[in-house]
Amino acid sequence: MKATINDVAKLAGVSIKTVSRVINNEPRVRADTIEKVKNAAKALNYQPNQSARSLASTKSYVVGFVYDNPNAYYVIDMQHGILDACRKNHYELLIHPIDSKQNNLNDELADMVQQSRVSGLILTPPLSENSALIEQLNNLGIKIVRVLSGSSEESTQTEACVFIDDHQAAFDVTEHLVLQGHKKIAFFGGDEDHGSSNERLNGFIAALKKHQIHINYDWILPGRYSFESGVESCKKVMKLEDKPTAIFACNDEIAAGTLFSARLLGLRVPQDIAIAGFEDNPFSRQTWPKLTTAAQPTGEIASHAAELLFKQLRSMQNKNKESPQSLCFKPELVIRESTDPQLDAATNQG
Repeated sequence: MKATINDVAKLAGVSIKTVSRVINNEPRVRADTIEKVKNAAKALNYQPNQSARSLASTKSYVVGFVYDNPNAYYVIDMQHGILDACRKNHYELLIHPIDSKQNNLNDELADMVQQSRVSGLILTPPLSENSALIEQLNNLGIKIVRVLSGSSEESTQTEACVFIDDHQAAFDVTEHLVLQGHKKIAFFGGDEDHGSSNERLNGFIAALKKHQIHINYDWILPGRYSFESGVESCKKVMKLEDKPTAIFACNDEIAAGTLFSARLLGLRVPQDIAIAGFEDNPFSRQTWPKLTTAAQPTGEIASHAAELLFKQLRSMQNKNKESPQSLCFKPELVIRESTDPQLDAATNQG
């Protein structure tokens, strides 16, 4: 038989109300009491009914993850990271995909928030970069955490944010290609409505300027965050009379498509063309050669975003006034065989 809150209260030797206060993370409960209740709940394998908690009070124990992103790996990693934090904080997660280009975007999201009674939202690009949408959610009194491309040091945002320093990470990837001896480097962009595309391009350009390398704008191609975009961009740039010797793709899906296209054209990687990506998703490890990339800890980013949201919600419940906090992550360079011939040789020898 499934354990109830009455069973937990009896085993812990406290009242049902005290168990409820511990489960709801309410203040002014003694540490030894919290420990007794948690030990009893663990011993009985007690799982609070989130719907009942929401109905029994004015508080909702549901948060939402709203996204419009073509990268399935990114979305799955975000979901897992948020879910981990939800379990620790006894919240349910509502996952809501949405088309950011639709005309009634703001109205749809406002209706969803009001009908589902979510306590707060985690937004990812491009939704997190939509200032009109952010303003409407603030007017509705919805707590939000925004995942954004940028740096917290340069931020003027008033909402809680988790920043991804795409600029510096892209600079590091490009500088790696330069240090491998490449002076003719192309850049394949992602969706232009994502701030990450522009930040990564700016980091790419900054690295070339630092090393006084000519920027050939014929080699900077706009695109989408997709495998097909990499295939198309590679075909285009390799038709040029003056061809690059290295390509920095805006994410790993684009890079994998670039690698596929290069192989069809009879090019050796990295001997004829070096290829680097961004994010370190499974595409980067499932190709041959494996892709140099910038490792972005998406699951960790998601978990921290959720914790920032729960912190806001607890502050609001306890009627504390606390300024929203922000965090910043910098993806780290991971060098693999797609850009380093020595690694490829070492792998073949091994």
